Amino acid sequence: MFSPAPTESFPPFEDFLKAVEPKLKRLLARNNIPSEDAEDVLQQSLLALLYQWERVRDPERWLFGTVKRNCLMYWRAKRRRVYSAVDVTLLEWLSEPLAPSQERSDLLADLESLIDRLPKRCRRVLRLRYRLGYEPPEVAAKLGYRASSMGKVLNRCLKALARELLASDLADELPECKSAQRRLR
Repeated sequence: MFSPAPTESFPPFEDFLKAVEPKLKRLLARNNIPSEDAEDVLQQSLLALLYQWERVRDPERWLFGTVKRNCLMYWRAKRRRVYSAVDVTLLEWLSEPLAPSQERSDLLADLESLIDRLPKRCRRVLRLRYRLGYEPPEVAAKLGYRASSMGKVLNRCLKALARELLASDLADELPECKSAQRRLR
């Protein structure tokens, strides 16, 4: 492993790592990062520090700030995967050509009742997306959003819809929702 040349004001990188290891473990545990993923989060942060080692004034504070940020990014990515799963699952349910018409109309009615519980902005976005089958750029154009911000808006609306879906009795009937419930915990 490459180690930068020690400077007069800082100990060598390996000594620094030994000194901060217990604090880093506590920080990762406090952020509820699973042990199998904690190593990846820590490695990302340590590599960034190693590349910046000569320019960083206080390596310990810099490293802890970076680890905190990477923990935040880790949980954001996890949540986005759940919202994407809800998006894909809903689109698959609605596009099944072999589903009987009664089953499809029941699904649409259930979806509509869930959407009715959401804020007005989300109702408009989700109805265009799922009832009318618009793609995200088309939804953005129709509602006057920038296409580049549509991903964030859609994720927020899917988050609200996912909460409503998981709180409803419809979630108990669908195996995809049960696995999503486990991922949200």
